[in-house]
Amino acid sequence: KVDTFYPSSQTCHVCGYRSGITKNLGVREWGCPQCGAHHDRDTNAAKNILRHTLEEKTKTA
Repeated sequence: KVDTFYPSSQTCHVCGYRSGITKNLGVREWGCPQCGAHHDRDTNAAKNILRHTLEEKTKTA
């Protein structure tokens, strides 16, 4: 499980940059100002949730 407020769609899965501004749910794509990666909101969120889950699983193993 990932906390409801985990910023999965607002964090760049490439470099880890996290926007301090909550993005409107209508914004489906965005570009990372730090590394320039272009993200689909849902795909980016899925990659961040997977990474987060694997890190948590490694901590408890």
